[in-house]
Amino acid sequence: MHTATPSQRSRTAAPAFAEQYRRVRAVTTDLCRTLVPEDMVVQSMADASPAKWHLAHSSWFFENFLLVPQLRDYRVFEPGFNYLFNSYYHSVGGMHPRAERGLLSRPTVAEVMRYREHVDEHMLALIGQRAADPAFAALLTLGINHEQQHQELLLTDIKHVFAANPLQPAWRTLPAPPATRSSPLKYIACPGGLVQIGHDGQGFAFDNETPCHRVFLRAHALASRPVSNGEYLEFIRAGGYSTPALWLADGWDSRRRQGWERPLYWNAEMTAEFTLGGLRALDADAPVCHVSYYEADAFARWAGARLPTEAEWETLAAPQPLQGNLMDSGWFHPRSAPGDDAQQLFGDVWEWTASPYAAYPGYRPPPGALGEYNGKFMVNQLVLRGGSCATPLSHLRASYRNFFYPQQRWQFMGLRLARDA
Repeated sequence: MHTATPSQRSRTAAPAFAEQYRRVRAVTTDLCRTLVPEDMVVQSMADASPAKWHLAHSSWFFENFLLVPQLRDYRVFEPGFNYLFNSYYHSVGGMHPRAERGLLSRPTVAEVMRYREHVDEHMLALIGQRAADPAFAALLTLGINHEQQHQELLLTDIKHVFAANPLQPAWRTLPAPPATRSSPLKYIACPGGLVQIGHDGQGFAFDNETPCHRVFLRAHALASRPVSNGEYLEFIRAGGYSTPALWLADGWDSRRRQGWERPLYWNAEMTAEFTLGGLRALDADAPVCHVSYYEADAFARWAGARLPTEAEWETLAAPQPLQGNLMDSGWFHPRSAPGDDAQQLFGDVWEWTASPYAAYPGYRPPPGALGEYNGKFMVNQLVLRGGSCATPLSHLRASYRNFFYPQQRWQFMGLRLARDA
């Protein structure tokens, strides 16, 4: 039997990896094509980062974790960038404070774009040399998926910047979704018993999706679709934001401290919401988005339901086709989708679950600096599932675990209800 030599494997693998790398990097740049430099340097809150920082940090990731250790005679573009664009990898070195990224007027946007070109040139050379090496391929795939995470963050961060501007500019002229009515909310009966969740090892996954393991579920039911704007509006009009008994104590404190009266980006009259395409009339049938875990939990309690666990969610979603209103659809906002079965499990909005972001049984973080990617955040956060209208399709799978703090709501966050049987 003929076995391919390393050079033969490299010639086969390199073009595919190079094309994947080019394609993903080009998407990030294209997301910024309607922005001017003034848009790209603003930081509207500590949780968000300027678009310029996302462009630089995703390049720094490739430079620091692939180019510097693996490309002979590589010279970094600018040594000071290791401090400016390191996010949270303490084992790599110091970092500029996250809340002060908006103070970095230099380097300029033009210089950051030259940095991306520099990294791309050397990355493509490295891919040509090392594509057949499984360890390199794994690092490259991680870097590509890391870039896709920052594509979604770039979109949600620029949306927050534009929403803070009294002119409420649009990021891009977006098509208006067709007017469709959502189906009546139904509950899908789900049997109890032992189920298997987590990534099965086929294809890429982040380390926090592993290991695959069994979980016992009690019989329950999950809603056929996410909660809609219209249903959430009923909660508001019924006094949902003024009834402490519906809220967790920390949630009520957050609501009072931050003055929440409605989802982020809704206008005071609750007739319109700010979108990446500018201010638009509120679609009562589209999934509600930009709500915190606390708001989602309060709504579920008001509705006589609860939020699903991530195991319940994954068990329902795993057999479903991986399709939906994702970034590739080009809507960049949640939209209604009628149907009687399980709907919109993928795309539209990340769905809050009741599960704390914690390690799966047997989890071990990867060795070295990349062990800081996920594992050290496994405390005080909640898991969200399913992707959003700003998530790339190729980046998503049923086992994907997103996580945020319960008070955060600037991502495309929504909810699906669950009930005990």
